Amino acid sequence: MTQRARAEAREPWTAEIELAPERAAAMIARLFPQLGTPVLTRLGEGWDNAAFLVNGTHVFRFPRRAIAAELIETECRILPLIAPELPLRISAPVFVGAATGDYPWPFAGYPLLPGTPLSKRAVPEHADVKLAIALGDFLRALHEIEPERLVGRGLPDDTLGRLDHERMMPKVKARLEALRAAGLVRSGETLIDYLDSVAPAGPRRERLTVVHGDLYARHVFVDDEFRAVGVIDWGDLHRGDPALDLSIGFTLISPQARPEFFGSYGAVEPRTVELARYRAIYHSAMVAHYGLRIADDELIDIGIRGLRRASP
Repeated sequence: MTQRARAEAREPWTAEIELAPERAAAMIARLFPQLGTPVLTRLGEGWDNAAFLVNGTHVFRFPRRAIAAELIETECRILPLIAPELPLRISAPVFVGAATGDYPWPFAGYPLLPGTPLSKRAVPEHADVKLAIALGDFLRALHEIEPERLVGRGLPDDTLGRLDHERMMPKVKARLEALRAAGLVRSGETLIDYLDSVAPAGPRRERLTVVHGDLYARHVFVDDEFRAVGVIDWGDLHRGDPALDLSIGFTLISPQARPEFFGSYGAVEPRTVELARYRAIYHSAMVAHYGLRIADDELIDIGIRGLRRASP
């Protein structure tokens, strides 16, 4: 079992280090004096990182767990290489902080991207198609990048088994039961039956592309006209199955705009579409369950909406 897999066996959002803003500010000031006296605003915490807005211009992310340090390092190596090839802005780091005596892991600073997370906007019907096309175009460009040339620069493979049915099913069953007990879903039986019916037999080594790996509403930014303008949080970046990213066709994209999403992406074989829905169900249950456990209504809403849209 890999280090990340062992970490995920515990509650994955449990921090090993809780970083106070004052401590983060001191580290930034010491390593990056060109930023002056940094003024920090806490943006939030995820499973892996704590994020701070610095001087209103940059976002700094600090690992909360040892395993997240590897993810930051991958972003720092790979994102600057692929950013010029993508039609939307991505959060490529411009400041890379090394571990210090009082903080054992690297951290990174990124230019603040314009726009608002899609999770905070209700997309009107007239903007559905425009958003679907833009995200399809983005994923086509991402998945057309040759992954082999990046492996030597540190692009990892999927060490978590994101489409490992035997590993995933106990988790998704437990999460759906918790959501049912909380009154958020009626029953997970239909979803579980579907997952069993399309279960991956194993990794599709012939289908590997560069994938974001954790694409959902909090990681897609839109402007006031609901145009997609950026994609953030690339910690799960790896060489993997394109179905992982195409799952947004069943979570972020309305059923009415789904044909435009897949049309802008390009030809997709039926099996990839099945696995995209499979991933959408798993990921949505994970997000909703996480939201339930930490009392985050926005995450609950994202996850439940995704489950409804992905339901076969």
